[in-house]
Amino acid sequence: MSNSYDVIVIGGGPAGYHAAIRAAQLGMNTACINMMLDKEDKPVLGGTCLNWGCIPSKALLDASHKFVEAQHDFADMGIKTGKISADVPKMIARKDQVVAGLTGGVAALFEGNGVTSLPGKGRLYANRQVGYTPHGGEEQMLQAEHVILAPGSVPAAIPPAPLTGDLIVDSTGALEFKQAPKRLGVIGAGVIGLELGSVWNRLGSETVILEAMDDFLPMADHRISRDAKRILTKQGLDIRMGARVTGTEVKGSGKNKYVSVTYQDKDGEQVLEVDRLIVAVGRLPYTEGLLAPDSGVNLDERGFLYVNDLCATDATNVYAVGDVVRGPMLAHKGMEEGIMVAERIAGHKPLVNYDTVPNVIYTHPEIAWVGKTEQQLKSDGEDFSVGTFPYAANGRALAAGENEGMIRLIADTETDRILGVHVIGAQASELIAQAVISMEFSASAEDLGLIMFAHPTLSEGIHEAALSARGHAIHTVNRAKRS
Repeated sequence: MSNSYDVIVIGGGPAGYHAAIRAAQLGMNTACINMMLDKEDKPVLGGTCLNWGCIPSKALLDASHKFVEAQHDFADMGIKTGKISADVPKMIARKDQVVAGLTGGVAALFEGNGVTSLPGKGRLYANRQVGYTPHGGEEQMLQAEHVILAPGSVPAAIPPAPLTGDLIVDSTGALEFKQAPKRLGVIGAGVIGLELGSVWNRLGSETVILEAMDDFLPMADHRISRDAKRILTKQGLDIRMGARVTGTEVKGSGKNKYVSVTYQDKDGEQVLEVDRLIVAVGRLPYTEGLLAPDSGVNLDERGFLYVNDLCATDATNVYAVGDVVRGPMLAHKGMEEGIMVAERIAGHKPLVNYDTVPNVIYTHPEIAWVGKTEQQLKSDGEDFSVGTFPYAANGRALAAGENEGMIRLIADTETDRILGVHVIGAQASELIAQAVISMEFSASAEDLGLIMFAHPTLSEGIHEAALSARGHAIHTVNRAKRS
């Protein structure tokens, strides 16, 4: 192992491994220090996203959705099945298989691109000295010309609901249940709470979600969030808003243990009894042991590493990317920041456009958006037009039995430039990419309306929403006509 590198990356999640691979591709001698261990305590790359977050949750979301389809939807399509049952341990095993394939793939990419992988803990000292402590070993000092900090984030905890390791778990523990709890409680109706709640609700759990805020998905377009709550409630999720958890207690003994959850709502103190409780109240930047007092890197008032628009910290040639810096905690945002920093170290001038970061919630139907919401624009006093297209008017959606949902496109009234696109419906996570590309190139609603889309496709909904924003929709009645 060398003691000196052009670039040292601390963190092997999406932000870190993208930065390391791109730096190596650009000809820099690069090392990546990564502390994560898998369930067998073996070093593993990929961070929370690949190991405990994005990928494993999507494996269970897709498997559980197929289970629901087989139970309820196949018959409508003329497909007869026998008795359907869910093999949860096999679902978990398949999830682990998917994870292993992808994390192994990152290791192969490191090897193929010449990145030195250093399993263990990294700590930044002054003048870009990096302390590297291998698992079970002693700290040794490395020197770097440039350092990229990408330690990621961890699940947030709340004092009223301390984790027990079995009955009260965070998002990581919620991916390891061996069977669907008879009654499941979830604290938090955000992205993680809704996704994990959906998984176990589909597999048979009576699921209650407690959310302290009064507004459901306030960061999403108000029409989209309203429809989302209605649809998810119809699917069986019991979503209780304005429910602030004040305490939890494990009661019973042996196999009869359960969790008693006390919460306050508009009617006063309430008690909910569940077999398992998931705490899904967000994530926090992980900075424990990362910075020596003389590192020169500062934190902001919320505990994130302070960086400028180019992800540079206050220390010379030290950068920070991903969940540990300002902005949404999204893997793809961190990936682009990591690549941008590597490119800028090499002398190039790319930028990350934070106005076109897509957001996705992988419930079914999926929820996705990019840009500004109608409520944000109203608050800013902006003039805008909205084009809406329902899935129920889309031929491909009807043919596939996916007629719930809508697409909303918001354009500036004067310039016609697209300001935001919001989708609830099948494959929203894929459709939103068309909106991101359009906005990245400063497209107008007219531009998108003039593009030819294949028929029949779900993508035509984007096209129709763009036409609708100008009063030119073909397959819905226009609310307002524009020339």
